[in-house]
Amino acid sequence: MLSYELLIGLRYTHAKRRNHFISFISIVSMAGIALGVMALIVVLSVMNGFQEELRARILGVAAHLEVTGPGDRLADWRALLAQTRQNKSVQAGAPYVNTQGMLANGDKVRGVIIRGIEPALENRVADFSQHMKAGRLDDLKPGGFGILLGAELARALGVYPGDKVVLLTPQGNITPAGVMPRVKQFTVAGIFEAGMFEYDSGLALIDLRDAQKLLRLGDDVSGVRLKLDDMLRAPFVTRELARSLVGDFYLTDWTQSHANFFRAVAIEKRMMFLILLLIVAVAAFNIVSTLVMAVTDKQADIAILRTLGARPGSIMKIFVVQGAFIGVFGTLLGLASGVALALNLETVVPVIERIAGVDLFPADVYYISKLPSKLVWGDVAVITGVSLLISFVATLYPSWRASRIQPAEALRYE
Repeated sequence: MLSYELLIGLRYTHAKRRNHFISFISIVSMAGIALGVMALIVVLSVMNGFQEELRARILGVAAHLEVTGPGDRLADWRALLAQTRQNKSVQAGAPYVNTQGMLANGDKVRGVIIRGIEPALENRVADFSQHMKAGRLDDLKPGGFGILLGAELARALGVYPGDKVVLLTPQGNITPAGVMPRVKQFTVAGIFEAGMFEYDSGLALIDLRDAQKLLRLGDDVSGVRLKLDDMLRAPFVTRELARSLVGDFYLTDWTQSHANFFRAVAIEKRMMFLILLLIVAVAAFNIVSTLVMAVTDKQADIAILRTLGARPGSIMKIFVVQGAFIGVFGTLLGLASGVALALNLETVVPVIERIAGVDLFPADVYYISKLPSKLVWGDVAVITGVSLLISFVATLYPSWRASRIQPAEALRYE
């Protein structure tokens, strides 16, 4: 059986009032809370999706962990790979050669990162094969001097598979005229699109042995790239390998090499949570205004209830129920709309872009070409809890003031 405080409080939320402005303020309060909760859920879902998408795209091209030698040169990489594989967390490894250079096609020139890879091993540590738009990773053959370009890089150079490009590297030849950069012609063997502008516009792949010959490394490489069974354990595995590997090596995991990306997203997520929480706080102030006016409007009713034996605590509960109803209803409305929008955001945003005729998220600014969304129910629970808490706290002062009303004073002018 419901208590009379609950029954009267619920009745006050929907009964006809002499002052319709109170009803209007109540609706505004509900709408404000709903808007705040919805915005929080959608924004945090976008932040989660952006973080996961960025991590997946970075690690689809980069490695979970890299081991290099002094001077960015590593000898006997096969022995090093055998040592790393003794760690149960290491699933696969591949050697690589890294250098910078300039690619030219006619009068078009672009600076690039050149990465020499072993195609058969590279497939085990990266997802290049899934990102190939033309050609295959296996098209890189020793001595063939083929090259794979990112889609944006190929577009900037105006080349297609089968075209020739000229690579200039800073490791030059000493001539009577001075140090001249080494120049080598490559054939475009394929084009990949990782979905991350940084890689699509500035990375080129060649065969490992071609890179060793070009840079005069012999059988040495720049380092080895490792894939782990759990990328989130990369810092722990790095420390384990640092203790177990025999020799002088530099170990870098993805949380170090790309720490700024993910730290920025995490900070932005926290700040957006606090900023958007202000919407809920403003709506909670509307609840205070609603209850203050309701208490003034219901002074005679309060006096009668007190005369019939209601205690001050019961009067307080009545108005807490009234204010809490506004908060709960607004929170649930925002929860439903926020979850629905977050789950369908990748469908909604393209429609808005088509209607507005603008690109809301250009790839060269946001690193990704579409707006991702990942709904985390833990965030939803926190948002809901904080919204309900703010709404409840907003009811306390007006309800306390209602409980302090004296019957004789309230009925004096009735």
